[in-house]
Amino acid sequence: MIGIKSIASYVPAQGTDNYEQGARFGKDESFILGKIGSAFLPRKAPDQETSDLCVEAANALFAANPQLSRDAIDALIVVTQNGDEEGLPHTAAIVQDKLGLSTAVAAFDVSLGCSGYVYGLYAIKGFMEAAGLKNGLLITADPYSKIVDADDRNTAMLFGDAATATWMGEDASWQLGRASFGTDGSGADHLKVSDGVFFMNGRQVFNFALLKVPAHLQELLLASGLRAEDIDAFCIHQGSAAIVDAVARRFEESDPDKFIKDMLETGNTVSSSIPLLLEKHVLNSAFKRVALSGFGVGLSWGSAIIHRSD
Repeated sequence: MIGIKSIASYVPAQGTDNYEQGARFGKDESFILGKIGSAFLPRKAPDQETSDLCVEAANALFAANPQLSRDAIDALIVVTQNGDEEGLPHTAAIVQDKLGLSTAVAAFDVSLGCSGYVYGLYAIKGFMEAAGLKNGLLITADPYSKIVDADDRNTAMLFGDAATATWMGEDASWQLGRASFGTDGSGADHLKVSDGVFFMNGRQVFNFALLKVPAHLQELLLASGLRAEDIDAFCIHQGSAAIVDAVARRFEESDPDKFIKDMLETGNTVSSSIPLLLEKHVLNSAFKRVALSGFGVGLSWGSAIIHRSD
């Protein structure tokens, strides 16, 4: 069975001080920490492309796992909606070349935002198992600094740049359990890019997350024959501190402290937010069963349960 073997990440050292941005927008510390949840937003360098972030994360993964050779990779999926230049060719092809992977690798992009990691996990698992592949890379990189207007008070304080690389392979410590997905294209206008600039209707997105995510998690647990107490931690998309806190409170079946919140030095990293949590808080923990939920652009959502096999 194909599962999660390791995760590594790349978070740029340079970035934007949210306290300085807050002063510019008339927001105080309580708003920055209580509502936004991020004091610092990492930013890619001007000469860095999305593929460069992917390569940094993948190189960190190879460095942490010397037993994994580049020649062993036979599947590569990049989750991004902000690929290199104008998005053609697909970013995964550029990453394949920059990493020096075999030309026999299957490489393609998944165009999803904040739900993309959960979708990507099941896309690469199913693809690999159907094709008999052994080692895959699931990479997330969606640098919103390319599309966010620095003068937009609704978005400028939210998003940070980052990339993650997940090694998917056999005999993995973490296996994928039941998952559930959904899409509501009638909400497409709430999160979109027009003329190269990102727009977000914050109130509508907040309401969507609050109504959809707790109910979706409850449905997933019921379908899995599990109760909230069977879940050691909830890793949901780190949209903002306000969203994570509100979802945790709304999910009445569980202790809110089980909902991991960690975005102080990263901000909302879109498809990278869940794997960042897994890398830091889950893979080497004593947890046995963890619930994931990503939600955002589309509108799109996906929830899953992963469990330790050893």
